Amino acid sequence: MKILIAYAKCELEIKRSRFLVEAFPVEEQSDARDLLKAQKRKYADATHVVHAFVLGKGAEILGCSDDGEPSGTAGKPALNVLKNSNVTNIFVSITRWFGGTLLGTGGLVKAYGDSVKRILEKASTGDLIETVEVEFSCSYADYEFLSRRFQEYSFEVMNTNFMEHVLVAGKLDANQKEEFAKFIFESTKGKTKLFTDSIRAE
Repeated sequence: MKILIAYAKCELEIKRSRFLVEAFPVEEQSDARDLLKAQKRKYADATHVVHAFVLGKGAEILGCSDDGEPSGTAGKPALNVLKNSNVTNIFVSITRWFGGTLLGTGGLVKAYGDSVKRILEKASTGDLIETVEVEFSCSYADYEFLSRRFQEYSFEVMNTNFMEHVLVAGKLDANQKEEFAKFIFESTKGKTKLFTDSIRAE
């Protein structure tokens, strides 16, 4: 499974109708809702702002809308292309300015499906990696030693609090969690254990 890693856009013109296609990386359904609202505000002069999105490590969270196009002719064909693309965590909006010529049901289905195919050809994608957020507390002396080896485990520090002890919060690949936990435990002679907060796909 792949994820979208950067914003992308392209334009198509079909029988004088202009289609602006934009793809955005998203992680939550709330991101998709916020993007849709922003797109509708930004393109208030457009005839339609159709959208489709796919989320989750198994592409299990889906959504779309026709935004006034005949039912099933816009959002659904856009979503079908996304579902078959092996790309997740992606929100696509297709903004249409009507050019005066009706495309018909079949023409609309093709136009919106082709729009998503075109943006996927341009989009930058990367491998989906499941990460886990962890935290641990250790002595200053242990922190000095441990921090020199964080990079070996691709451990990304998100926050560090220096108080009586050092509280470290960060994230790493989920498949490295057990090895990292063992390293922390053994390096501190059993004094430090990892606390897992959440696992997410990135």
